[in-house]
Amino acid sequence: TFVFFSLMDQYFGRMRSLMNNKDLPARIRFLLQDTVELRENNWVPRKAFIDNGPKTINQIRQDAVKDLGVFIPPMNQGMRMDFFLEGPFMPNRMKLDRETLGGLADMFGQMPGSGIGTGPGVIQDRFSPTLGRHRTNPLFNGHSGHMASQPQSQFDLGMKPFIKSNQGQNQHFHNQNQNHSNQQQAQSKDMPPRFKKGQLNADEISLRPAQSFLMNKNQVPKLQPQIPTMIPPSAQPPRTQTPPLGQPPQLGLKTNPPLIQEKPQKTTKKPAPSKEELLKMTENIVTEYLNSKNMEQAVSGVKEMKAPKHFLPEMLSKIILCSLERTDEDREQASTLIHTLRTEGFITGENFMQALLNVLDQCPKIEVDIPLVKSYLAQFAARAVIAELVSVAELAHPLENGNHFPLFLLCLQQASKLKDREWLTDLFQQSKVNMQKMLPEIDQNKDRMLEILEGKGLNFLFPLLKLEKELLKQIKADPSPQAIYKWIKDNISPKLHTDKGFINILVTSFLQYIFAELGVNEGDEQLASPSKEQLDQEKQLLLSFKPVLQKFLHDHTDLQVSALYALQVHCNANAFPKGMLLRYFVNLYDMEIIEEECFLAWKEDISQEFPGKGKALFQVNQWLTWLETAEEEESEEEAD
Repeated sequence: TFVFFSLMDQYFGRMRSLMNNKDLPARIRFLLQDTVELRENNWVPRKAFIDNGPKTINQIRQDAVKDLGVFIPPMNQGMRMDFFLEGPFMPNRMKLDRETLGGLADMFGQMPGSGIGTGPGVIQDRFSPTLGRHRTNPLFNGHSGHMASQPQSQFDLGMKPFIKSNQGQNQHFHNQNQNHSNQQQAQSKDMPPRFKKGQLNADEISLRPAQSFLMNKNQVPKLQPQIPTMIPPSAQPPRTQTPPLGQPPQLGLKTNPPLIQEKPQKTTKKPAPSKEELLKMTENIVTEYLNSKNMEQAVSGVKEMKAPKHFLPEMLSKIILCSLERTDEDREQASTLIHTLRTEGFITGENFMQALLNVLDQCPKIEVDIPLVKSYLAQFAARAVIAELVSVAELAHPLENGNHFPLFLLCLQQASKLKDREWLTDLFQQSKVNMQKMLPEIDQNKDRMLEILEGKGLNFLFPLLKLEKELLKQIKADPSPQAIYKWIKDNISPKLHTDKGFINILVTSFLQYIFAELGVNEGDEQLASPSKEQLDQEKQLLLSFKPVLQKFLHDHTDLQVSALYALQVHCNANAFPKGMLLRYFVNLYDMEIIEEECFLAWKEDISQEFPGKGKALFQVNQWLTWLETAEEEESEEEAD
């Protein structure tokens, strides 16, 4: 069904185009128009087609009065049309082909000599029922009893024998015509107003076309025949008066038709430039800008382009491509142009990212001529990040899982060169980008990531990775608190000293060292039941690291909670040996490394970031309840 209606729409669309084709005959165009309108009217025919069945002559005449405003007198059967049309005395120029008239002669009671109608270009004669201006017929002008005598022509003399021989018949027709006229007047009183408009008085009728009838001011169409005026203008009666007897009434409505105003020619809008034209305009603007360095002229040129929004990424791609083969200074100028267009509100960061990805898709072809194309694109991306056109997260999202690797790392390299390491480190940490996801899937692990970052000179972005790898080696080399603190101070930025990640690595390194010094392997039974010597050694080693731990944890509740979570993860990694977590909790509390409220804060914390919280609570819950009770008792004693 859908296909059928789709085809029908195509057919009728074609019919509409043909309907407006002036080269086709008017008959064909009107037939097409009727068909189109019939479909638009839900295939309901017009009223003219609904009134089925033959009509009487009187109905046709009434329709003519109602629709055309023309009254057609009834025909008398005594008058033979064939005699007038085919009589031997009828001049050849007056004879009409009855076949050309068709049924119109019978329908409208047309008189001999008439055949076309009324209006400009129609030559009337005395036999026309429309009563031409320069020939009259006393039988059909409605004034046969009061007609003024007309000059007799040779044609009139030839007609006299017929008129005399049929005088009685003509008199009968005249009387019948008068009777019919009286009946019409009687009927018109009861006729609705819309039918009365067809009965025109002589002073409301004129054959002379109105001044506004001509299509183009006063110019007569070339195909319109010029009709000689038989009656001089001075002899024409005023329209407000009844015409003198003997003069035919002038057909046509008294009121002039409305003026036909010429519609102003529609100003055709200039078509929008094509994609190829816009690209050529962009190339010209960029070339001129890179040569002249005139920023105002370039921005003005982009504004005058009036490029649609969907073209903006391609415009930016063209700007980048036009500068790839030029110098570093030109590429920097191209970046400045892009940032200025953003400042002026012409483009957005999303447009830039689409343009960058479009050029990246072309890299395999471009690399043949420009091997360093990815480094150049990394410069554009780095400058966009510095200018805050896009953020690090927005730049990283489409490049995840090693897409266009190593472009993201090259962007960070360029940003570090253009700005500084500290700024880039802060910006990267704020972005929350997972660096492992930016690598190919095969390299998504810490060791491989650190190796790749060191190769690109970007390991400064993850100083804790270096700390995690190097700190345990340093503790094993020299476990004294002074040596450990000095190494941390020399290799770790002071900003990281209050970082939770740093505390996690520090505590984990100490625990791993202690675990290794006890000589206990993972899964060993001694983990669940260590000897007294092992317990003492464990406590002494923890006590030796107390100065370093207090240095970084003192008066930092959140960092102390992080230290407890590091202990929780360490015990979880070793399958929670029995009593191990509780021993460390007690030692940390007795050594005043972790404060009471920090233990309780760890208990109440519902974070799921670190594994093993449930098992950890099971081991130390009783001790935490005692600690909470003891703290309440101390508070009451202090109150007393």
